[in-house]
Amino acid sequence: MTGALGREFEFSERHFNRLRAFVTAQTGIVLSDAKKDMVYGRLSKRIRKQFAGSFDAFCDAIDAGNNEEHEFLINAITTNLTAFFREKHHFDYLKHKVIPDLLRHNQASKKIRIWSAGCSTGEEPYSIAICLREAVPDLEDWDIKILATDLDANVVAHGKQGIYAAERISALPEAMSKKWFRHGTGQNKGLVKVRQSLKQLVTFKQLNLLHSWPMKGCFDIIFCRNVVIYFDKQTQARLFRRYADILVPNGYLFIGHSESLYKVTDRFISLGHTIYRQLPI
Repeated sequence: MTGALGREFEFSERHFNRLRAFVTAQTGIVLSDAKKDMVYGRLSKRIRKQFAGSFDAFCDAIDAGNNEEHEFLINAITTNLTAFFREKHHFDYLKHKVIPDLLRHNQASKKIRIWSAGCSTGEEPYSIAICLREAVPDLEDWDIKILATDLDANVVAHGKQGIYAAERISALPEAMSKKWFRHGTGQNKGLVKVRQSLKQLVTFKQLNLLHSWPMKGCFDIIFCRNVVIYFDKQTQARLFRRYADILVPNGYLFIGHSESLYKVTDRFISLGHTIYRQLPI
């Protein structure tokens, strides 16, 4: 039986409100009314297989604290659009300005810490790793680590594996493609795998940005791109304040091209092109 708007199952305003209240409380993501069809589309297969077509039963499971369904809902709602060297100007600036600056400033400690917050399937942290490998000639003499975190456990697992369809790197220069990726043959034809020299720089962890952070030390650089567009201004302000607190003095923050810190925080100074530096208190 087909419901309203041609839907297979009943999905009322009440169902939508129950689910988006949970999503906002857990992740800070605010789902507008325009997202109702998207939510239905991403959940309907699960509702059919696990809940006999009943959104009531699914909502009850969410409200009852079913951890498996909590994780499924969060993973289903989280959008993971990414690419290697997405917003290329950020990586050009990282390679030619930020990394040389850190090599001078951190010469005594020989330590660099970078956080890719909202790393999705790993293209961003691996792009950062390539920049480091190409810009730090004596990298093996340095203590360099990239932390890559995301709310979605599935994409974290994907990133950790480091295997992608070959078309994902088709836009990269051929020399870069050959140097930093292993190209599959036989049954693995059409796949590429990130080389171990990049993987050893990156640690993947699942993390909800709105919850407590287990990291102890400070970061020199934070990438948080195309993440806060899903948050309301109050949540954005709180998150950027926490970023400012965990960055070293004058540390760097990269955000997405459609995002802005204007009237959100005064803890950073703009360097242009959605690149910022932390202002020490």
